[in-house]
Amino acid sequence: MTGLRQFLGSTIGKKVVMAVSGLVWIGYVVVHMSGNLLAYAGPSAINDWAAFLKSTLPLLWGTRILLVVALVVHVQAAYSLKRLDRLSRPVGYTRVQHPASTLASRMMGWGGVLLLVFLVYHILELTIGVVHPVFSHTDVYGNLVRYLRTWWIGLFYLVAMVALAAHLYHGVWSMFQTVGVVHPRYDRLRRTVATLVAIVVPVGFASIPLAILFGLLR
Repeated sequence: MTGLRQFLGSTIGKKVVMAVSGLVWIGYVVVHMSGNLLAYAGPSAINDWAAFLKSTLPLLWGTRILLVVALVVHVQAAYSLKRLDRLSRPVGYTRVQHPASTLASRMMGWGGVLLLVFLVYHILELTIGVVHPVFSHTDVYGNLVRYLRTWWIGLFYLVAMVALAAHLYHGVWSMFQTVGVVHPRYDRLRRTVATLVAIVVPVGFASIPLAILFGLLR
């Protein structure tokens, strides 16, 4: 037990926690995006999918609890790693340079905060419905259209998807590194997988508000 505590308290342990918890959320957003795309098949398709999920209450709530735990430990590990990084060099650089970092990695801080804000608002709006002017527990399609046809909400959604793309790219890339896939021969594979995930998932999500704003879904 002491060895496990020491491992989790180490830098590599925190990175492993971030990788595992991040993988949980990657799996979730892929499934969630796939469910959202059912809107293109019409109201009954996505409403029936939502009804099916609600009919599996133990699985649904088990998934929600797992996601909350994964989110908490992910944020805590990220904060701890950032704190350890600052403590390792208490005197800031006179000039900040990023010779080896990517745009995605530099967006992780504010992008993560934006995604947290978006997640809370999204749940309040489309899951609980406490801030929705007209909310239905059965008409998911109608909620989606009424929610995203407001231009500033759609814009907020799209900006959040940009942050999600950066988060997914850096997260998948770092995940490979954490599990030891760091040989140069695998760089192309790592980059390809990270790029595909960072494009397919956010674009799939973003297509819904764009289709609603342009009148393709109504």
